[in-house]
Amino acid sequence: MSRVFVDTSAIFALLVPTDKAHRTAAKVFEQLRFQEAILVTTSYVLVETYALLGNRVGREAVEAFREGFAPLLEVVWVDRELHEGGLDTMVTRARGVSLVDAVSFVCIRGEKIDEVFAFDRHFEQEGFVTLS
Repeated sequence: MSRVFVDTSAIFALLVPTDKAHRTAAKVFEQLRFQEAILVTTSYVLVETYALLGNRVGREAVEAFREGFAPLLEVVWVDRELHEGGLDTMVTRARGVSLVDAVSFVCIRGEKIDEVFAFDRHFEQEGFVTLS
């Protein structure tokens, strides 16, 4: 069974039908479900996703994500070590890499995950195989 890291960009595209990547996200998600892939993310991605959904779509979207999609995710809770590793990574990368992304990079490597479900170019720039 494969483990796939899931980024905010993929979650948002999947949950918001008006997002330009929605159709692709839905196809990738269906493939992952068929393969029974384990979907992994971090607590920072959850925070970012809740904020993005709340600001752009509304509270109902936050509630729907929390109740319907978040339970499908295996969450790596960010501790001090992962946070600091993300900060170290962030300051050595090109401008535009957020702390959430940098923590995700450290998590993906630490968890030995091979594929990333994301529409954020930073994951490809970091050398990860993206499913998008």
